[in-house]
Amino acid sequence: MTDKLQELTAAGVAVWLDDLSRVRLSSGGLDQLRREKHVAGVTTNPTIFAKALSDADEYNWQLRDLAIRGIEVEESVRMLTTYDVRWACDVMRPSYDGSEGVDGRVSIEVDPRVAHDSDKTVAEAKALWWLVDRPNLFIKIPATEEGLSAITDTLAEGISVNVTLIFGLDRYSAVMEAFLTGLEKAKANGHDLSKIGSVASFFVSRVDSEVDKRLEKIGSEQAKALKGKAAVANAQLAYERYTEVFSSDRWKALAAAGAHPQRPLWASTSTKNPDYRDVIYVEELIAPGTVNTMPESVIHAYADHGETRGDTITGAYDAARKVFADLESVGVDMDDVIVTLEREGVEKFEASWQELLDGVRKSLEAAAKGKGSPNKAAKGNAKGAEKAGGA
Repeated sequence: MTDKLQELTAAGVAVWLDDLSRVRLSSGGLDQLRREKHVAGVTTNPTIFAKALSDADEYNWQLRDLAIRGIEVEESVRMLTTYDVRWACDVMRPSYDGSEGVDGRVSIEVDPRVAHDSDKTVAEAKALWWLVDRPNLFIKIPATEEGLSAITDTLAEGISVNVTLIFGLDRYSAVMEAFLTGLEKAKANGHDLSKIGSVASFFVSRVDSEVDKRLEKIGSEQAKALKGKAAVANAQLAYERYTEVFSSDRWKALAAAGAHPQRPLWASTSTKNPDYRDVIYVEELIAPGTVNTMPESVIHAYADHGETRGDTITGAYDAARKVFADLESVGVDMDDVIVTLEREGVEKFEASWQELLDGVRKSLEAAAKGKGSPNKAAKGNAKGAEKAGGA
């Protein structure tokens, strides 16, 4: 029987899981995915944690301890989430060691409420790096304008970074510039560049969701014919920019000093429209040196019926540019699409973070009173967080 995920891995795509929970860790499920489904990394976000903490009694003992100690809610959230991420880092350590530090990474996001404050973002990144204390950690930093300098400053400290919430090509170019500058500063600061990793999380399906909504509103046959094409074209053109930057003399100087490239990571790869193939955002985004982080359902779907047809990106640049030209011709303002998606992306994660804080607060109160399962108090909060959307 063909191992479709192995074929995907052999084509240069690292398979990562976009999910984490203590149940997944304690049951051995994450390790099983690593061993059997070629999962080589893990991404998390506030929505994932909000759901995880509300769904499982495995957190009860820690919630009770935190309540007894009188730990405030925000610090309790850090204790709960970093516990899971530290555990996941240990589970993924064989992938990290086997890939010489390229894969086996686990991501944890800074408080999204500070996405527009560079100094607070860097301070939060340093605190999380210290708390988890594992070399295969990634600190997720949103690619807001203010986040760009935070990315550079965090890398300069020798801290590995997953840049998240990238939607547009120009912002992606700015992210790569921030990465290169950060590594140059890290080198000047005496850090070993071979120990610093980074990915740039370029969001996919949300682009189609927003563009398709606008095409439907335009309503012409020409507009409707473009539905489901923007997201893949956008990501393909992002990869073109990646190949240009990471073949430059500036990059070659850093590579000679031991640096690893900042790989593009395709995020938000679950299909939102049931009319589209459920693995479209995997099949159409295959190229060497990429990462695709997927919910477990997409991993299993690809293992069942995914088709690895070789590189589906580098030969598609002209076709992708035509998609953009056609979108403009029917009246879709892609610049406005990107601005909208970035704003909504930060807002959604802020909302999920608030749901997480509210849920943990209720759980701590229940634990302090010794009434039943602390997590039952938080279950209602997770429903709103789930609706806010994941990576």
